[in-house]
Amino acid sequence: MNKHFHRLALLFLLAIVMAACASLVETDETRPSSSEEAVSVVTQTSQVPTAEAVDAPTSVPETSSSLLPHSFYYLSNDNLGFTQVFRMERDGKTVKQITFEPVAVGFYDVSLVDGSVVYVANNQLLLINADGSDRRVMVDGGPVDPNNRKTSLHHPVFSPDGQTIAYAHNGLNLYNVATGVSRLVPQDAFSRPVKFSPDGVKLLMTISVPNTDATHDEIYYPATNSVVRFNSADGAFFCCGKEEWTPDSLSFYAANPTVGMLSPGLWRVDAASGTVTTLLPMDAGGGSFNLADEPYFAPDGQLYYFFMESKTVIDGTGPRAPLQLVRSAPDGVTGRTVLRPDTFELMSEALWAPDASFVVVASVPTPDNYQDGRAEVFYLDGRPNVMLTAFAQQLKWGP
Repeated sequence: MNKHFHRLALLFLLAIVMAACASLVETDETRPSSSEEAVSVVTQTSQVPTAEAVDAPTSVPETSSSLLPHSFYYLSNDNLGFTQVFRMERDGKTVKQITFEPVAVGFYDVSLVDGSVVYVANNQLLLINADGSDRRVMVDGGPVDPNNRKTSLHHPVFSPDGQTIAYAHNGLNLYNVATGVSRLVPQDAFSRPVKFSPDGVKLLMTISVPNTDATHDEIYYPATNSVVRFNSADGAFFCCGKEEWTPDSLSFYAANPTVGMLSPGLWRVDAASGTVTTLLPMDAGGGSFNLADEPYFAPDGQLYYFFMESKTVIDGTGPRAPLQLVRSAPDGVTGRTVLRPDTFELMSEALWAPDASFVVVASVPTPDNYQDGRAEVFYLDGRPNVMLTAFAQQLKWGP
């Protein structure tokens, strides 16, 4: 009896020991190593808990360490549905929310010197460092009068050296970043900045005609407080952000893809004289219209833009033009070649790579939407497209 009991006790004890060993083995196999734990912690703390982070695309190849030539900035929605400034790193995957305003950010710009961001929220002009730190209010525009659009503060633009910020508020203003002093330029009260020239000497402006929807462009010289107005032999009329300076700052290209208040076509403007040279007139012949958009004069001396000849009047209220990517000589005509078979009838805006090897296109989901689009890389050498983000506005390169 005792022998039988001792044998049972021994077997029971042996079973307990074996179970404990099995548990230890299982724990060691499934527990992450210390290095894996560190990676897990870093991953969790580096994620931004926003809708943008949740919807981040996964189509970028893991081996791509420098998909983009610069950091990529854009407006997108935060968790509360307010537009904020976001930055995507050069890997095309890492996204960081830069602004955290309790209201929507309307307009912004990025310094190409240090990556600092100027933006407008709650009718205030604000500035933050590249990492989103040191938020400070530079100008408080006060309450907006709904009957006086001049009281709205908008369209901040950095100069190339990052020392001046032009913005609109009761006219054109120039803010000195070093001194913190802002001065109202004695020009048209309905003017707003568009783009500084690469040399920083000239500022392209859009002028709104009071009590109408009419607008036109001018070139402002801050050093001399003088304006160059455009003169066109054929009455070309364009404006509003579809302009692109040439690298030498001597001229800029402009384009328009719709028929209406503004002329459709493609133009080059001399910055010194304001003389407008029509490269593609509205009338393409045979009852067709020349439609062009988003021109870019590249370092290879070629002009890249979106183009089509349309027999249909595209007025911006119905179906859009199925534009295609083309390349030509600087005159917009010689050697014009279609670069891709794609059409871009849902394009809301585009951002060219500095070397014109690709273009980032924001495409809206439906024809009646004119701003909210996904951002996608379209290569010009036949490589597959890369989707960057599902929602983007005001696409810009950083430093």
